[in-house]
Amino acid sequence: MKKISITIFSFILGWLDNRTVENKYMDSQLNGKEIDWARVFPYIIIHLAVIGVFFVGFSLVAFMVFLFMYALRMFAITGFYHRYFSHKTFKTSRVMQFIFAIIGASAVQRGPIWWAAHHRDHHMHSDTVHDKHSPKAHSFLWSHTGWFLTKANFLTHTKLVKELSRFPELRLIDRFDVAIPILTCIGLYTLGESLNNHYPALEATGTQFVVWGFILSTVVLYHSTFLVNSVAHVWGKKRYATDDSSRNNFLIALLTFGEGWHNNHHHYPGSARQGFYWWEVDLTYYVLRIMSMLGLIWDIRVVSANIRESNHITQKPKK
Repeated sequence: MKKISITIFSFILGWLDNRTVENKYMDSQLNGKEIDWARVFPYIIIHLAVIGVFFVGFSLVAFMVFLFMYALRMFAITGFYHRYFSHKTFKTSRVMQFIFAIIGASAVQRGPIWWAAHHRDHHMHSDTVHDKHSPKAHSFLWSHTGWFLTKANFLTHTKLVKELSRFPELRLIDRFDVAIPILTCIGLYTLGESLNNHYPALEATGTQFVVWGFILSTVVLYHSTFLVNSVAHVWGKKRYATDDSSRNNFLIALLTFGEGWHNNHHHYPGSARQGFYWWEVDLTYYVLRIMSMLGLIWDIRVVSANIRESNHITQKPKK
């Protein structure tokens, strides 16, 4: 009985405190593709839980919460996890950095330090065997929804993000990142129940807010962002002669607020604007510009005309 209790306690502690698991994995010989089944189970559960939309019912308010939670967290991932934490394409205050690190962690894509470290590693080894989520070097399914479920990729390569690791609040988010989605669900449930008590005509409930606002929006957010790793390295147009298979994909750009201009991004990762031309819709960049006008961020870096027009793939003459 004592052994069972210790095992259960260790399992729960491992879910709450990432350091416990990282220390364990660092002392292990991992093959790179060894699945962490304990973490696959909740990933599967959240997908199955989407069926809950048929049981909790529909309300216009719940649908609006779904859209809001998707948009807010997508921007936190694209604008801050990606363009700020990973590529430093603009500057901001420590407070704003912390706020969007919290919002980004609520998307259940780990903490900003882990996310940025793996993304920088992706750019260093893009579409080689060392690229953890390359559909070209591995497989399409692996790049889309397999690589982050391994024990080896649970580890954070802190040597790649030393400037981020010096912030104790970011380290805390990374260490206890699972707490943020849990608190998000509690907040959504409380808000939904409060509206149900005070404004019953809205027909909104706490369970609706959790299912529509968190579960459904998280799953849609998952696979929209995962498309950048998988589809955007397989299908689309290639404007620049980069050393990888990155593509520009309009549909993915719409779903991910501009991240689908992936070949542009791999041509010049240091730009906060990934839609290099006016017709390339980049919602994340537009919001960043508004934040800049409000003084919330500054020193936004964009691609210069010379770099934008360089290294184009030569078009073959028509016969």
